[in-house]
Amino acid sequence: MTAKARRPGSSDTRAASAPWPVALCLGAALALACAAPPPGGLGIENGRLSECPSSPNCVFSESRDESHRTRPFVLRIPATQAWPLVREAVESLQGAEIVAFTDDYLHAEMTTPLMRYVDDLELQLMAERGRVAVRSASRRGWWDMGANRERVWELRRALATRGVVP
Repeated sequence: MTAKARRPGSSDTRAASAPWPVALCLGAALALACAAPPPGGLGIENGRLSECPSSPNCVFSESRDESHRTRPFVLRIPATQAWPLVREAVESLQGAEIVAFTDDYLHAEMTTPLMRYVDDLELQLMAERGRVAVRSASRRGWWDMGANRERVWELRRALATRGVVP
């Protein structure tokens, strides 16, 4: 039996299509590695959002630990006018999907553009104090390279543009 000679430039379709199952498996593994279920402790308990964990991948305006603390959003306008604009500002952020919204609480899942990690952004309207508490935390890993702190600053800029905060 003699081997059939192939012309230069021709391709064997079986060899060319063989890598797709490998790519599919790698893609699924990456998606599963980046996705994580929402952590426990989200929401308002005992009148406040949860404290950050010990890892440096979280910021919280009401944190007892200075390394996790960020400034709250001090309102320039009445809370009843500000809260819908806060929602609008969060929706304008890249990767934001609001999953809970009440009269005093907002929870958005924030998907990072490159690696598709999902982080949690929580806001608590403190109308009587004229401010909004903010907490942004990664679901996975230890270090976030400042992503959560930057997200809060990006939201602060979006709120300032809308006249909600100074």
